[in-house]
Amino acid sequence: MEGVDNAHRSGPRRGPMMLMVAVAALATAASAAHAAAVARPAAASAAPATVPPTATPSRTANATPAANPSFPDLPRARAVPGGIALVDLGPATDARAPVATRDGRRVLVRAHEGRWLAVVGLPLETPVGRDSITVSDRGTTKRTVSYTVESREYVTQRLKVAPKHVDLAPADLARSTREREHLSKIFGTWTDAAPASVTMRAPVPGPRSSSFGSRRVFNDQPRNPHTGMDIAAATGTPVVAPAAGVVADTGDYFFNGSTVIVDHGQGWMTLHCHLSRIDVKPGDKVAAGDRLGLVGATGRVTGPHLHFGVMLNRAWVDPELFIAGAQ
Repeated sequence: MEGVDNAHRSGPRRGPMMLMVAVAALATAASAAHAAAVARPAAASAAPATVPPTATPSRTANATPAANPSFPDLPRARAVPGGIALVDLGPATDARAPVATRDGRRVLVRAHEGRWLAVVGLPLETPVGRDSITVSDRGTTKRTVSYTVESREYVTQRLKVAPKHVDLAPADLARSTREREHLSKIFGTWTDAAPASVTMRAPVPGPRSSSFGSRRVFNDQPRNPHTGMDIAAATGTPVVAPAAGVVADTGDYFFNGSTVIVDHGQGWMTLHCHLSRIDVKPGDKVAAGDRLGLVGATGRVTGPHLHFGVMLNRAWVDPELFIAGAQ
């Protein structure tokens, strides 16, 4: 299965890793009542207030939870580390969307049922408790909208392996460092066009692992968490675009092998790794269902599968939240 690529991991780099652990478990069930995970007000109140566009600069206010977190054109809300907060920014009375940022990074904002909604990716290292975004209305007035991040436990795997599977040769380390710098530029891309929908189809059929967020400790050396979903499939199985977008990058990378990155707009990107063949090139426009390539076992893997990653505002988030029908 997947070779862990520290170049694509959220959080500080702790060193490269050369071994992939086979994942046999299928995707675990999501919360039966994910409404509870929608961004909640940081301070409890009987009726959370919506911040008007004329709020004074730097004013801290509560986020208004969406009335129903299960929308056909939005990912499922789960305000936990590695999850998504859906934050109501107020009435969409202006044709120009407000600008929202988290830690200085632009956040996807789209109109929904007459209101502006921020779709906020929460990195795996996000502390539990109060979190916030900064919102600029019409380019001048700034306000702070806060919400609550709840806890979520992820599995920790402790493994003993031969040192050769953990420590990289100098040449391989230099290569992975160069690739990490290149990919950082790709993932920093921002396109203004808002996606028509922020949901996806599965890029390939097959059993989906529940390993997102799992932390691995090799020979007592902690590694960065797993930031994607592994989908088991035979070599040569077509991999399709999970949603409409533009191919941002293709390449053969040390850890992730033959890879395609698709930009879906406003900081929403998907990563497709370990392909045996790539059928697109940077700049290609793709519709949902268009073929990107074929499943393979390239890069640091022990068997064929697709490593599928989803990024929002430069945060790796759980792909399961975007896939229609996934539970």
